[in-house]
Amino acid sequence: MSINTMKAIRLHEFGGPEVLRYEEAPIPELKPGEVLVRVHAVGINPPDWYLREGYKDLPPEWRPPVPFPVILGSDVSGVVEAVATDVQGFSVGDEVFGMVRFPSFGESAAYAEYVAAPASDLALKPAGIDHMHAAGAPMAGLTAWQFLIELGHSEANPLQPESHRPVQLSGKTVLVNGAAGGVGHLAVQLAKWKGAHVIAVASGKHESFLRELGADEFIDYTKSPPEDIAHDVDLVLDTLGGPTTGRFLRTLKRGGALFPVFLGFSDAEEAAKLGVTVSMTQVRSNGPQLAELGRLLDAGTVRVAIDSMFPLADARKAHERAAGGHIQGKIVLTVE
Repeated sequence: MSINTMKAIRLHEFGGPEVLRYEEAPIPELKPGEVLVRVHAVGINPPDWYLREGYKDLPPEWRPPVPFPVILGSDVSGVVEAVATDVQGFSVGDEVFGMVRFPSFGESAAYAEYVAAPASDLALKPAGIDHMHAAGAPMAGLTAWQFLIELGHSEANPLQPESHRPVQLSGKTVLVNGAAGGVGHLAVQLAKWKGAHVIAVASGKHESFLRELGADEFIDYTKSPPEDIAHDVDLVLDTLGGPTTGRFLRTLKRGGALFPVFLGFSDAEEAAKLGVTVSMTQVRSNGPQLAELGRLLDAGTVRVAIDSMFPLADARKAHERAAGGHIQGKIVLTVE
């Protein structure tokens, strides 16, 4: 391997996990405002396979152009190798974590030994957790944070005309659908931290895991539809979203809110009739919010659960694991 190259997982075409190639790529050059990170671990997230598949579930006019070859991934934890001259707050040798340049599709380039990241996207890694757990936190944690606690930016919302507004959680009943997954298991803990009564929906094998994380009630969706059991809920965070998310309208009290994480909601008339607010947002990189989440991770108030770990070279197996479903926490790639 020459001095200016690194190992990375790149795509040269769209397709299934088999199109992921572990190969040499140029080490990114540092631009103003950036930090070069020697990556120790990478968190994998749904946008990674959406990009791998060519965003086939998006309407054609929404599909961003992807310049091949492209390096997948956005979530990293590692050590600062170099710092641009204009960057304050980070030094060579600092341990950092972050979600890099999201949502600028295909430019995050995290499945690699080195990543150049805007300093504003990074935070110091909590000393109390390792790189693997830190790499699992950024996208899932920021999604839960921006939906539930604080949006933290004023960018136009691509998913709806108005800005997403989190709701007060203290003393409220919050139902989290898909509670054992990446976003879900962190959302359960953040809602609990904010003083909510939390109902977790997942398959039965995740019950003890979710109760350990603080869920007050558990619904096994394989035994009964959650919308038949839960009533008078103040907020539903549906981490699965999609076309079936409207079924949660009947679990909500008047004046309640439904926050689907993925596109597909189509029952606006019924929501209006029931006095329910339906709102979404697109998660965005945010170093300062990650620093706040980092304090909770450091204190053990919130923890990242790891479903499975694979070496970077085995990214294909990690994507196959993701496609298998029933994930408990996060899938992480390790970088030697």
